[in-house]
Amino acid sequence: MTIYFTADTHFGDPRALRFDHRPFPDLEAHDEGLIEAWNAVVAPGDTVWHLGDFALGPPPERIAEILGRLNGEKHLISGNNDGPATLAASGWASVQAYAEIVVDDRPLVLCHYAFRTWNGGGRGSLNLHGHSHGALAPIPKQYDVGVDPMGFRPVDLATILISPRRGAPRSRS
Repeated sequence: MTIYFTADTHFGDPRALRFDHRPFPDLEAHDEGLIEAWNAVVAPGDTVWHLGDFALGPPPERIAEILGRLNGEKHLISGNNDGPATLAASGWASVQAYAEIVVDDRPLVLCHYAFRTWNGGGRGSLNLHGHSHGALAPIPKQYDVGVDPMGFRPVDLATILISPRRGAPRSRS
């Protein structure tokens, strides 16, 4: 079993095509592309921590349908664009605003938002977050795991730690 992290999928949200300049011709291709990329790396027995902004706009039935198509046990750390339909959707193993977990003997603080300081930050804990879509300047031990800086797919901790994109601001062209 592998543990993966992602954020800011914005399923059903047409704004993602505009403000993030995502490489999809329309919203249907966007949603299908993200589902395909997710399932290409996540096996049914894996765990995924989604750090917020899962979906905005689709009706509850569509949110449930998307969740049902995504591999793995899914945990949601709520984001500012996760409405009641996303929070209440069946298919989440848990829904919370914040979590502290340990992966590969590394303590992790999970939140939709990046922190300036966090519990255990001075003792090796990492802050994994979304929200900024790769636009924040990196600070040590903090990683934006959103789909924009991480190649539109969930990533495991080893990939986060060696990625050349590990929190560096992405260029906007």
